[in-house]
Amino acid sequence: MTGSEQKNNGSAGLIVYSSKTGNTRKLAQGIHRGLEEALGLPVRLEAVEDNPGPGSAWILVGFWADRGNADQKALGYLNSLEGRAIGLFGTLGAYPDSAHAQDLSRKVSDTAAGKNTVLGCFLCQGKIDPALTERFRSLPADNPHAMTEDRMKRHAEAAKHPDEADIASAVKACLAMVQSLPGAAK
Repeated sequence: MTGSEQKNNGSAGLIVYSSKTGNTRKLAQGIHRGLEEALGLPVRLEAVEDNPGPGSAWILVGFWADRGNADQKALGYLNSLEGRAIGLFGTLGAYPDSAHAQDLSRKVSDTAAGKNTVLGCFLCQGKIDPALTERFRSLPADNPHAMTEDRMKRHAEAAKHPDEADIASAVKACLAMVQSLPGAAK
């Protein structure tokens, strides 16, 4: 699907995503399918580039990790929102239970919380842009971002994600976010 993936003004909510390598788009599409099935209601799914209007009861914003924060397109969209109930989901090359992931979740949540209510943040591992992997390989060994054996293992593991288990976990987490709203269907 491209462009405006699903437009429906009578939707229960809106899922907006930014994706560079396809990880976050894949996760967003899985969340979309899972929430429509679980809620029995239409949910809009749109790319951030389409600059969708936030006319829904809730918004889930998907992003990819870029230098310890959400990517610029997702941050720009988050900064445009005010007075909304927002759930967050993202992909990153690091392990989702790492200190790096916790810092990322906090930074993006703090950005969204400035003028909105944050419902939660789900993160999962995603494949790393091959150009970035090559750049790490070209760095001298004394560089803090140089490719080490541990980093190579993490990049190899990240290439397997997001998988079906990640998508199922994302659907469960996002459904809990949406159902935390007053008056939400349980």
